[in-house]
Amino acid sequence: MTSTPGLSPATRARLERELEQLRQQRAALAPRLGDDPLGDSADQADLLERAEVASRLDRRISEVTDLLHGAATVEPETGLPSGTRVTLRFDDGSTEDMLVVGVADEAEDDTSTLTADSPLGHAIADHQEGDTITYRTPRGEATADIVSLVLPK
Repeated sequence: MTSTPGLSPATRARLERELEQLRQQRAALAPRLGDDPLGDSADQADLLERAEVASRLDRRISEVTDLLHGAATVEPETGLPSGTRVTLRFDDGSTEDMLVVGVADEAEDDTSTLTADSPLGHAIADHQEGDTITYRTPRGEATADIVSLVLPK
């Protein structure tokens, strides 16, 4: 299998550690899932909850495996490719240089990152230098001006 291009060594190591922990959690849960729910409704509810946890673990194991082995190399629907560099000027006058990444905390230096599928990433998509964008934050809508936007080569 091939690896996802662009994953930094630190991100790859973090994903590999996460995958190992997920597999251990899943293995520890597996024997209990086969338990016969002959008990009361609380026992049956506990079995259903364990099945839901196992399902979540299986989905995340699949996601991390895909990231590590290249299945997730398709760019997001937003059209904002990983490696895009953008400089934004926010309402308070501050500016920030950012790098679009496929996986959170993928940057190797102190560059701020954002994922293409984040609200800010969606807002930047299909815009160009000089445009004003609006995006959602936990405190409500915010705006920023795109000072520069450089797509990867």
